[in-house]
Amino acid sequence: LNALNCCHQSDTDQVPSGPTFVVVVAIDFGTTSSGYAYAFTKEPECIHTMRRWEGGDPGVSNQKTPTTILLTPDRKFHSFGYAARDFYHDLDPSESKQWLYLEKFKMKLHTTANLSIDTDLHAANGRRVKALDIFAYALAFFKEQALKELSDQTGSEFDNNDVRWVITVPAIWKMPAKQFMREAAYKSGLVCRETPEQLIIALEPEAASIYCRKLRLHQMVDLASHSTQNGCSPTDNVGSGMTQAKENVRRNRQSRTFLVENVIGELWSELEEGDRYVVVDCGGGTVDLTVHQIRLPEGHLKELYKASGGPYGSLGIDYEFEKLLCKIFGQDFIDQFKIKRPAAWVDLMIAFESRKRAAAPDRTNPLNINLPFSFIDYYKKFRGHSVEHALRKSNVDFVKWSSQGMLRMSPEAMNSLFKPTIDHIIQHLTELFEKPEVSDIKFLFLVGGFAESSLLQLAVQDMLQGRSRIIIPHDVGLTILKGAVLFGLDPSIIKVRRSPLTYGVGVLNRFVEGKHPVEKLLVKDGTRWCTDVFDTFIAADQSVALGELVKRSYTPAKPSQQVIVIHVYCSEKERAAFISEPGVRKCGTLRLDVSGTESTAPRREIQTLMQFGDTEIRAMAVDVSTGRTVKASIDFLSQ
Repeated sequence: LNALNCCHQSDTDQVPSGPTFVVVVAIDFGTTSSGYAYAFTKEPECIHTMRRWEGGDPGVSNQKTPTTILLTPDRKFHSFGYAARDFYHDLDPSESKQWLYLEKFKMKLHTTANLSIDTDLHAANGRRVKALDIFAYALAFFKEQALKELSDQTGSEFDNNDVRWVITVPAIWKMPAKQFMREAAYKSGLVCRETPEQLIIALEPEAASIYCRKLRLHQMVDLASHSTQNGCSPTDNVGSGMTQAKENVRRNRQSRTFLVENVIGELWSELEEGDRYVVVDCGGGTVDLTVHQIRLPEGHLKELYKASGGPYGSLGIDYEFEKLLCKIFGQDFIDQFKIKRPAAWVDLMIAFESRKRAAAPDRTNPLNINLPFSFIDYYKKFRGHSVEHALRKSNVDFVKWSSQGMLRMSPEAMNSLFKPTIDHIIQHLTELFEKPEVSDIKFLFLVGGFAESSLLQLAVQDMLQGRSRIIIPHDVGLTILKGAVLFGLDPSIIKVRRSPLTYGVGVLNRFVEGKHPVEKLLVKDGTRWCTDVFDTFIAADQSVALGELVKRSYTPAKPSQQVIVIHVYCSEKERAAFISEPGVRKCGTLRLDVSGTESTAPRREIQTLMQFGDTEIRAMAVDVSTGRTVKASIDFLSQ
């Protein structure tokens, strides 16, 4: 395959907007909790968050529901969220072993190296299920809930065709994970494969950024205003600021409708053209960092540095707690207990969750964690001695047994569980702030559920030393959801993005003596070619405007060819000369279906247009001689 011409076309012809939608519904499918919000296109400034859910946890007030799903023993969908958790918890232990309960499964899409349609997940009882089924069940559940609420609101059956759906994913997710979400949406019936534009994949920190742009000053806590000028901040002030904020939130909790003023919030009266800010989205699974620059007067956004981050969400604290339990009671026992008493394990983690939220930098009194009776009972059977004995023997400082049958953790013990995760985040932020593109940052927005942690807030404050103002929106857990609705109403708000990877294909070029390595020489019909040349479509961290197209032309090898399949390669490095270099890997396939376009032209030229400026990579193609559209698709899931 020879690439004929390569030109970057920067005419930003917007793709026709297609059907108009009556409502935009955004689903925040989180690692630990999920929810949805919506707005009618006729009143875009009115964002409604979903109805209150049944169930709920002590010490955890939130409009979102846990991302937990329960399947019956014959693998049919049973329930989602609190309902799934409560039902599972109430099952008899002999029965619960047969049921399939899943939680915190979203991270699997981030951590699986060669994600495919057939990737598996493990339920709490150890049984395997198809990840695609689980994600599709969850999306179908949200579709049903949202349509029910919309039907009640409008007084008649609401038609799914009138909905534009938005699903949020971490910005650091690679294309396969984004495509997997889209496949799950097709499978769930959220949208049809024939109308892909009905679903938008939104990037979580981008959504947060769009919402933060609109903030009024009474909708956030400015950590800086609580700190003294010399860079040391009395932690109690941070606490009191947040308490006051929580009070406001509690008062507003009754109202699920948020008015987003159409003007750009007061915060931006301080922002001038070209100002830069960082959004740090700290969720359950990942931490995502995005650097944006504001372009006035419309307030469009431009990305200054490719999205970065990693699996440093608050789940890390749960893993540390699990490691601590293994240290005290033995890994063999904990592994057995999780499989044999899965519902009690879930209970224990819920008890830990509420204490985790009580951790604070200035806390002096211990935190008590209830051990379920079956934990105490099963441990005695398993080891032949008591839990109390294990704790005395374990020489784990800071954790004692209280006479009421609880694990008693000192604040230091709790803080040490946070440390590895927070250290990761701070290290990442420090590295980001050293990049030349990331200088003069005016604000740092801390969003996502984990942003509520005063331990994390303090660590970020210490790291920044007053270099940027730290802003925390009030309803920090719903920031992404509300921003995702705004994004669905106007996806063109983010005008320039940075490509996270270098993408390209392998081509043959004329062999040049002295420039090309001899081992790449291929002689064909007397012509000397150099093989494996990396033809770059776009380079890592290259700016790419929305609607900007990368054009290439390809010719079928044989006139009778029905399908052209081109392997797409990618690399973290900005430059690659050959597809065989270390660090370059095959990451997808571009398929051009040229059947039925036979033409009399002596050589058929298929012009391919690829778009990299959006949240997903897309391809279109045209047969140049006939002007007919050729079916083009780009696939990133391993076959």
